[in-house]
Amino acid sequence: MQNSFESIVSVLETYRGRDKVIRTLCYGSQLVGGVLSQRSGESSQLGKSLLLLSAQLSHCRVVLRLFDDLSMAAYSADYGLGTTEEDSILRWMSVLNNVADQLYYPCEHIAWAADAALIKGKSDRWWTLSTVLWGTSLLLGILRSIRIILKTKRKVETSGREGHAYHREGAVSSTPELRRQIRREALTVFSSVADLCNAIHWMPPGFLWAGRFPHWLVGLLGTVSSVIGMLQMNSSEERVST
Repeated sequence: MQNSFESIVSVLETYRGRDKVIRTLCYGSQLVGGVLSQRSGESSQLGKSLLLLSAQLSHCRVVLRLFDDLSMAAYSADYGLGTTEEDSILRWMSVLNNVADQLYYPCEHIAWAADAALIKGKSDRWWTLSTVLWGTSLLLGILRSIRIILKTKRKVETSGREGHAYHREGAVSSTPELRRQIRREALTVFSSVADLCNAIHWMPPGFLWAGRFPHWLVGLLGTVSSVIGMLQMNSSEERVST
């Protein structure tokens, strides 16, 4: 129990960990609130309260992202044009992904500022633009992960053949790590697809299924994505500690 409590505290003490927890609570509240509201209609006070909580947590994350521009810029500058990347397709996918992520933040900031009446103008087009950039980033991330999975599978097959033919210890020992990488990328694809479905839902009406999802479905997709993100964060920390 003590270790569990300490683990929760250590997660909440980091910005990344706190954001993951808030995101999970946000979508989880929307999921439960949406289910209760759909079952009981407008009479479900608990359902309405959970949906309001979800909206407030979402707003909290928007405010916290006001300070993400510099960290994103540092990451983009560190990656640059990806000259160390061997695969040119992965390289340009990553560069375009970074560009979309970098542009996303100022667009969202302007939309937030317009809603808060800090600046004049309507926020609708800025929210739409930020959603388009988010969806573009997700789509590029999905394509990138799929390519990594295909390339890694070829490495596994090659390692297996070399292991049987020459009994090369290095080739055999690398196979488990390659398989773990495939699983990580597959989870990333699953998570990003869930987020992309929500991103399309938040686009202007008339675009695919925009505006057609009920609250519980948005909450379900977001919760699945958030839980995967929490698991990936924990696994990455475990790899670092070992």
